[in-house]
Amino acid sequence: MNKFIDTLTFSAPIPVDGRYRAEELCRQQATPEKGEQVYLNTLSVSFVSSYLRCIGFETDLHKSDSWDVIKQTLMDVADLSLKSLGLLECRPVLEDAQLVYVPPEVQSNRIGYVVVQIAKSFREAKLLGFVKQVKTDWLPINQLQPLEDLLEYLDELSQLQLTTTGDSFICNHNLVKLQQWVENIFENGWQEVETLLGTQNVKPAWSLRSANGAFISRGKLIDLGNFLRDQAVVLVVTLPPDNEREMDIIVEVHPTNGQDYLPSNLHLMVLDFEGASVMEAQTRSSNKNIQLEFSCEVGERFSVKLALGDISITENFVIC
Repeated sequence: MNKFIDTLTFSAPIPVDGRYRAEELCRQQATPEKGEQVYLNTLSVSFVSSYLRCIGFETDLHKSDSWDVIKQTLMDVADLSLKSLGLLECRPVLEDAQLVYVPPEVQSNRIGYVVVQIAKSFREAKLLGFVKQVKTDWLPINQLQPLEDLLEYLDELSQLQLTTTGDSFICNHNLVKLQQWVENIFENGWQEVETLLGTQNVKPAWSLRSANGAFISRGKLIDLGNFLRDQAVVLVVTLPPDNEREMDIIVEVHPTNGQDYLPSNLHLMVLDFEGASVMEAQTRSSNKNIQLEFSCEVGERFSVKLALGDISITENFVIC
């Protein structure tokens, strides 16, 4: 493929097979507006896939929702599956656009977002840049990181995948990257602890460690399903602000929804990258919270598992 690369963008023809697939999916849509959306999404995904394959990354279009007729019809999706890494969202824009639309349904479960400018001829495209995550439906194009940062980021993810087997993790793109918390970058679902627990309900075990901003903490609402009759608990993860080789981590579980105590026999476990439990805490009849403390090195992966009876929820983390 004839291509031109500079430090900011990449331009090239859209692969012919990608154009054919875009036309095929477009014809199957109920309205012209939906047809145009699917057409641009498919062109964008095809173009990014061709680019990444050329520089050595393995992609799988057939594992991408964007390549599925039904899912394209039901959603506004432009995902590209990268082998062993996760899903990369490839959002299309037309020439002279200043903003790119990122639908709410694709603002999570992605390793990153690439913006693709489609030419008026629909035969050529340009990669404008990327971001690791989004928190808004409309992303300003001038806030994109350059493509060389994307390649470095994918290389880091690839090296991380090589250093660990990761068989126990549900999927790589669900990894919570804790070192990014130091840079005030948080994955969707992780909120300020006061928002989930309320300032009056924050327990000393957490508040002492986060006093004066000395530690970084975030909480996530965990729904353990019908076993708790629609009640939920809050998982809190706390870490130091310094970016050292070894990071001390505290995980805690607190009740919410006006409950004073956690349910009995709730298990909190820390799993290593092979899925083996390395430490565990369990509630009795009147626990207001439970917690575990441990250390991890940069590049290390672990999971936190909550289990109650036959119900279990696992959150996966990496120090990177």
